[in-house]
Amino acid sequence: MAIWSKLFTLGRAGAHEASSAIVDANALRILDQEIRDADNAQGKARDDMAGLVARRRILEQEVASFRAQVEKYMSSAKAAMDKGNMDLARQVAQRVADLEQDIALKTPQLEAMKEAEGKIHTTIAATDRKIEQLRREVEVVKVNESVQKAQASVAARGSGAGNSLGSAADSLARIRERQAIRGERINAANELEDMRTGADLDEKLRLAGIAPGQSSADDVLARLSAPKSEPLRLEATRDTDKAE
Repeated sequence: MAIWSKLFTLGRAGAHEASSAIVDANALRILDQEIRDADNAQGKARDDMAGLVARRRILEQEVASFRAQVEKYMSSAKAAMDKGNMDLARQVAQRVADLEQDIALKTPQLEAMKEAEGKIHTTIAATDRKIEQLRREVEVVKVNESVQKAQASVAARGSGAGNSLGSAADSLARIRERQAIRGERINAANELEDMRTGADLDEKLRLAGIAPGQSSADDVLARLSAPKSEPLRLEATRDTDKAE
């Protein structure tokens, strides 16, 4: 008997695990359906609320009509008494008493309906807020579920993807290395060409400010300020020629 009991317990445990697995696998679908059920219940509650409001308004109209009749019949009873027609005055007074009884009976009903209407309205509004909040949270859960499924899919193929990314990184490094070597070769060739033509020396002189053919405003002013010695040498030559 103990073995059969254990087997029965094992069967129940397996059924529970299977049921739990099914529920977990369809958790989002179940949650969506529960929200739809709550929406349907809210719709029925609003219909009931509309019916209550309609009945309350009808009752308000009845009470208002009774009060208007009371005022009218009170004036009529007073007029009958003034004319000495007490039988008619009594009949009218009885009608007023009946109306006042109806008002006294229906006024508490009207107040109770107003109170119930307010409570139901508050409950419906609070439930609407809860459903809307739950709906937003479900959207977040759905997004997280999609992201986690994508991450799991990437992780499942992580080995192959990691190798591919590593190979791509190696290829990129080799391309950059070849480009760097090619660039250095071009620079070296340009430097050798400059050395052969003297362009590198001219560049050094230019940077030092002493390149041939270069002049500045200071150089021009210096030439203008220098003594004109050349004409003097010419005059001396003429004097020597005359002496000969």
